[in-house]
Amino acid sequence: MIEQEYQVAFNGKTYTQKHGSPFDRGCADSYYHRLSRPHYWPLGTGRGERVDAPDMTPDQIEAYLAGYEFNEQSGDKKDYGDY
Repeated sequence: MIEQEYQVAFNGKTYTQKHGSPFDRGCADSYYHRLSRPHYWPLGTGRGERVDAPDMTPDQIEAYLAGYEFNEQSGDKKDYGDY
């Protein structure tokens, strides 16, 4: 499987958007209406070991939070329909 990687400019900084990256996981948590809980998957989402905030660098936490806020500002949220 080929992993797509690209750069996203947000609030004057550039972040790497790759499946499992801190920025990607922040976007995903926002999209799925989850709480902000910094983490990432170095080998891609659900593959390898998940890395949580205590083991993340300040730059990784910043990227996660930027991804979360990026998606919050876009308003792109999963529609679960009526339950």
